[in-house]
Amino acid sequence: MNLLRKLLFPFAILYGLITSIRNFLFDKGILKSYSFDLPIIAVGNLSVGGTGKTPQIEYLIRLLSDKYKIATLSRGYKRQSEGFILADASSNAAILGDEPFQFYQKFKNIKVAVDANRKNGIEQLLSQSNKPEVILLDDAFQHRKVKAGFYILLTSYGDLYSDDFILPTGNLRESRSGAQRANIIIVTKCPTSLSLDAQNEVKKKLYLSKNQELYFTYIDYDDCIYSEDKKIKVGEIKSLDKVLIAGIAKPDPFFDYIKKENDICLSFPDHHNFTDKDILEIKNLAQNSLIITTEKDYVRLKGSLTSEQLFYIPIKSSFVSGSENFDKVILNYILNN
Repeated sequence: MNLLRKLLFPFAILYGLITSIRNFLFDKGILKSYSFDLPIIAVGNLSVGGTGKTPQIEYLIRLLSDKYKIATLSRGYKRQSEGFILADASSNAAILGDEPFQFYQKFKNIKVAVDANRKNGIEQLLSQSNKPEVILLDDAFQHRKVKAGFYILLTSYGDLYSDDFILPTGNLRESRSGAQRANIIIVTKCPTSLSLDAQNEVKKKLYLSKNQELYFTYIDYDDCIYSEDKKIKVGEIKSLDKVLIAGIAKPDPFFDYIKKENDICLSFPDHHNFTDKDILEIKNLAQNSLIITTEKDYVRLKGSLTSEQLFYIPIKSSFVSGSENFDKVILNYILNN
């Protein structure tokens, strides 16, 4: 923790008090939460950014979309639009935000919507002629005006909420006690061979209640990179000169997976909107080399760099163990609601 964050400790106490009072008012029904007559699954975290919400939402889409009519609802972080928008052929990353646009491009059989007002967003989705049967709320753990039927809380293996503190001293949006609202807690970005002893050590730190289940996942990188119309095996490009670009919260695993020693690695802030100056810098550095980026950044860079040069590598969330039980819990929740 740096000196400035330590100096801001009194503000963290004040912020924590405000969020605790807010949660108390919602818990007691003094502030109203709205429920809806269909299964709603909220995926979120206690900390700001970088816990792997997007691959977890995509896991749920893959699990459910062949069985139910699915919609995702996000706020559309950093989008250049307002209000409720339902994705269609005219949509892009600027209108929807990068992650919802990624959902829309990858999964053609679901509805993708954005609205900062989740209650209004759900009402708009349910007013559609072909309304969804299940709604996945993206990054909505603190959005308590809507009461989801099922909550999945994510926390990163290397940055557990139990080891963190409230903003601005730490990175928590609310007190650690907020984790008690979760039905399932998933520790993300784990080593692929995480031992049972290590899992039990984490479990002790998180102080789960009796009705909560704990799972561990890791980021699984594809073995190919993709452009608009081509794919290449990662093994074939490892030795080539490349420019690697990441506008995500924690880019090191992406760089480490695909880089060689002399590759150029450009790191930008999470959800970065690439400027003309950024694009020119990338072109000058790359010349004729491959440019490889994350899937989330690709939807914002596509069209600004040539399709012959620009590639991305997909990721997905995979379970260290227990995926069958996780699937069963989710499917049972939907079946019973």
